[in-house]
Amino acid sequence: MLQWLGRTSDKIPLILSIPHSGERVPPEAKWLSGLSSELLMTDVDRFVDELYRPAVEELGVPALVTQVHRYAADLNRYPQDVDADSVEGSRNPSGSFSKGFHWVKTTQDQRIMKAPISDALHQEIVKNYHDRFHEEFEKRIAQIRAEQGIRRIYHLDCHSMPSVGTGAHQDQGKKRADVVISDFNGKSASTRFKDLILRIFDENGFLTACNDPYQGGRITQRYGQPGQGHETIQVELNRALYMDELTREKRKEFDLIRSQLSNVLEEVAEGISHFPES
Repeated sequence: MLQWLGRTSDKIPLILSIPHSGERVPPEAKWLSGLSSELLMTDVDRFVDELYRPAVEELGVPALVTQVHRYAADLNRYPQDVDADSVEGSRNPSGSFSKGFHWVKTTQDQRIMKAPISDALHQEIVKNYHDRFHEEFEKRIAQIRAEQGIRRIYHLDCHSMPSVGTGAHQDQGKKRADVVISDFNGKSASTRFKDLILRIFDENGFLTACNDPYQGGRITQRYGQPGQGHETIQVELNRALYMDELTREKRKEFDLIRSQLSNVLEEVAEGISHFPES
């Protein structure tokens, strides 16, 4: 359930991850069978892979996409991000990870897991989806370093977000910017990379915010290690820009947003090419 978009360039030290656009419920996640498609689509980052595909294919930038549904295995969480409601025997109290590695409730507070799964099943899902995703991603990073002879990788972790904060978010009821970028409050990327991303989105007509309401997920935390030559920025795109949030269908502006994102990625690639070696 993994797919690479784009290709590995011999010149651009840039890589993307798109962990939440998958809509396929894996066979192990039997607790999700029977749920309506409307319910299952509540928190999917629908179309994010389509939005970035033309840019990464034209530039020669690899983007790793998973087809697995985030409710079954959220790849932007750690395997230990579970609680007593999701995995039997977990020491984390009920409610502490209702939107953890296995989602118990949607961001609309709808229950999607009625009973915890066994630890054995949890470990099987971790191995089949979480571990394979990260093994594949890390293998490609190593390939880029070897082929380009570089020490520093720049990484965009790409998501979408509701246009208004839900009850599950700290900004409940507030309208959001077009793009929220996050650097784990200054820990996952250099100031120059963060400022480059903000400036380019601004110059391409997007209203931006930084670390509000998102600071970055586990992918940002795991890979964003500037001191070790890996800089990660999480990018959240407002869904209302390109899709109807009720019907989950594309809006007429979809192609325009996709074109703007292609411009953004092209300018990001150009910008990092001028960064001095660190």
